[in-house]
Amino acid sequence: MIKKKILIRGGSIPAGYGVEKSYVDIIRRKACDVEIINRSRVKDNSFQGVWTFTEDIDIYKPDMVVLHFGIDDAYQPVYRSEFKENLVQIIRLARKRFNPEIILLTSHPFENPYDMEMIYIYYRVIREVAVDLQCDMVPVHVFWMGIIEELGNSISDYVLDDCRYPNERGHELYADVVWQKLKEKLS
Repeated sequence: MIKKKILIRGGSIPAGYGVEKSYVDIIRRKACDVEIINRSRVKDNSFQGVWTFTEDIDIYKPDMVVLHFGIDDAYQPVYRSEFKENLVQIIRLARKRFNPEIILLTSHPFENPYDMEMIYIYYRVIREVAVDLQCDMVPVHVFWMGIIEELGNSISDYVLDDCRYPNERGHELYADVVWQKLKEKLS
């Protein structure tokens, strides 16, 4: 039996910056019948996603591609229009070469309203691309807010001192919501 391949490509968060186990590692433990390939790197933005498409995505010909860019783009900064075009390029290349299912992820919310306003621009772009190109989207930030409100916690309970990056508990939240979508797509 050939295992389905899911490839995750993104920046610092899926690469596991600042933690021992990223949400990708947690999902890998849950997904015994699926090969999870993580081609994410710390500080990579969507430009690197386009530039390294051949060696990071194309050679694997995955059944599903999960794109998780945005935070590194926002803070480097990559213009909103460039970010959108980069996502579109990656998706179109993948569909042309091996036609995988595509899932786009947002990241977590921020406590500082100015940071959240800035990053929400990128989350809207992700939603636009998902709608325009008929991709699945996982609004991670919405899931986080629901859990945080339900448990009476704060966002700071789930992020490192540098609020751009989730801590171990934060990665568990990512894993919960992303794994739910992956299970849905695999069944």
